Amino acid sequence: MTAPNPAPVSTKYLLHGAVVTDHGVIEGGLLAVEGDRIVYAGRADHFDEPDFSQESLDAANIISLPAGQRIIPGLIDIHNHGGNGGDFPSGDEASARIAVDFLHRSGTTTLLASMVTASPEDLIKGIGIYANMTDEGLLAGIHLEGPFLSHARCGAQNPAFLLEPDLEIMGSLIEAGRGTITTMTYAPELPGAPELVDLMTSHGITPSLGHTDCDTATAADSLEQAREGLDSTGFDGVSGRPTVTHLFNGMPPMHHRSPGPVAACLRIAKAGNAAVELIADNTHLDPETVQTVFELVGAANIVLVTDSMAAAGLADGQYMLGPSPVSVTDGVATLDATGSIAGGTATLLDVVRHTTAAGVKFTDALKSATVVPAAVLGLTDEVGSLRRGLRADFLIVDADLALQRVMRGGLWLK
Repeated sequence: MTAPNPAPVSTKYLLHGAVVTDHGVIEGGLLAVEGDRIVYAGRADHFDEPDFSQESLDAANIISLPAGQRIIPGLIDIHNHGGNGGDFPSGDEASARIAVDFLHRSGTTTLLASMVTASPEDLIKGIGIYANMTDEGLLAGIHLEGPFLSHARCGAQNPAFLLEPDLEIMGSLIEAGRGTITTMTYAPELPGAPELVDLMTSHGITPSLGHTDCDTATAADSLEQAREGLDSTGFDGVSGRPTVTHLFNGMPPMHHRSPGPVAACLRIAKAGNAAVELIADNTHLDPETVQTVFELVGAANIVLVTDSMAAAGLADGQYMLGPSPVSVTDGVATLDATGSIAGGTATLLDVVRHTTAAGVKFTDALKSATVVPAAVLGLTDEVGSLRRGLRADFLIVDADLALQRVMRGGLWLK
């Protein structure tokens, strides 16, 4: 997949301060940016970059960070439905652009547009819009959360549009996406799910097990099938392992006599053969659960996500998630019809902050919001880290992880 890129610029920056790289926090660090690319990230006293002649150095914008501030990579969200009043499930381009602008300025510099279960016609319409926005460089692709999901574990999905896997419908969705459908949530126990997984992986789409009522064996077999399929595709930009849509949410709870899909997902993630999503927003998961999963499977096998909807960044009130009315009270979004949790209201930086407050090491939480999702998207050579050659996406945060500034592709957004 081609990484989304803003228009390149020619400005050069030298930022002095603490820089968080894949190798840890570098105090006395330096980040050098030229145009839309990083040309150096490391210790300031090791900087000897031939691309920065004395003339270039004289022309560079020099920024020295105050004590306590850090430069971190731009965050990557592979599961979110919108924010700031805009959303993706509506299939409305103006609304989607509101969401994308808000998310970028909030520090999520790379994201998928997540749609929810709807009629095939509405899905095709939305996919067409978001395929164009991906080509434009605003999105990294599309995540389809349905329509091939379990009625028993549909959560905030509209049950009227849930379907058993239909390869003809899936083929129409793939055609509409023009190669931009990146991940898709599915329930592996449904009739035709194995054939659906084969179709997804043959087109370079990462299967994401979720909204499922399956047992342990079914989950394990399906994840293994998905992994083998991804390994054999030969597509550039395919991670080689499936994901699990918001682990624990939208699936039966783990029981000592009926462990369900959770046990299989944890075991397979620990082996490095799947990556599990966690919505660590203190609403979808207890902080102790978040800390436990990090300790059990490791940060390299976890993707922090928001599952955010239109209310993210806004006050309590009435909103929509696709066709469904939602009420937000004390920051918790619930469906008016059933009371089910209806997505999140946190940004991904909020999720990183909650994860560290749960007791997870900051660099581990950051890895699960940058390096790991970049690998899922097949974009490790473009985003997710601070190193030479990657796109100039980064945030400046203070000691409390409050956002100070955002750069995306060499352009300051905040």
